[in-house]
Amino acid sequence: MADDENILQELSGGTGGDNMVNEFATYEDYLDSQISATDLYYLEDEDLARHLVELGYRGSGETLKREEFEARKRAAEQARLSKLRAEPKALASAGKDLSNSPLLAALAEREEMVRNGKLTTIIFLRDRNSKGQEVSGYIDFAHRLKAENLEPYFEGKRKLLPKPADLSFYNWETQTSTSNHTPNFQVIADNESGLLFKNKRDRKVINVDPKAKPGDNSRRIEISTHEYVQAVLYDHVTRRKT
Repeated sequence: MADDENILQELSGGTGGDNMVNEFATYEDYLDSQISATDLYYLEDEDLARHLVELGYRGSGETLKREEFEARKRAAEQARLSKLRAEPKALASAGKDLSNSPLLAALAEREEMVRNGKLTTIIFLRDRNSKGQEVSGYIDFAHRLKAENLEPYFEGKRKLLPKPADLSFYNWETQTSTSNHTPNFQVIADNESGLLFKNKRDRKVINVDPKAKPGDNSRRIEISTHEYVQAVLYDHVTRRKT
């Protein structure tokens, strides 16, 4: 049996095999497509009819074995995902007028670099939510870009605020506190230095204490804006550890 890599090359070469396996959700559906009404009439057993097709006694052309069908199915899915990853994603901030929002303008400057993995940015925000409650927290910009459509924020239709699912969140009125790891950062909350975030790619630690240095390849940028009580960006240039 050809391995998945060879099959992937075959499919990308335009043999049409991927169209064939994508047409059928399961191997049983594939076998059923080669069983005629006459076959079922005489055999009176669907499982037997499928077995005969698999053995090559029914159907047209050479029948794929289950392993080969499933391998082609996996390879076709890999080819589809590779194509999606290769396609450039439109920037959520593209074409938006951000002249009245210093924070969104700063995020727009970083969006492409964050999307392509050259930069990670942690956003600290402190402000009031729709209920008038003061909330604060740290947002993994890259994770939000993947998990949520941020275009409404850049269009000014919604206000960017920390959520309980972000890196960290605190509601000053209800005293609700949460912290969560993301694909990019590990939260270190029980450290004597205070709240820290470890970059999972290069293992560097970002210190968000305003009185301390943010760490290697990191910088702290205070955003002057009327939109928030406080807005701070922590940029970290990611360098994979060797």
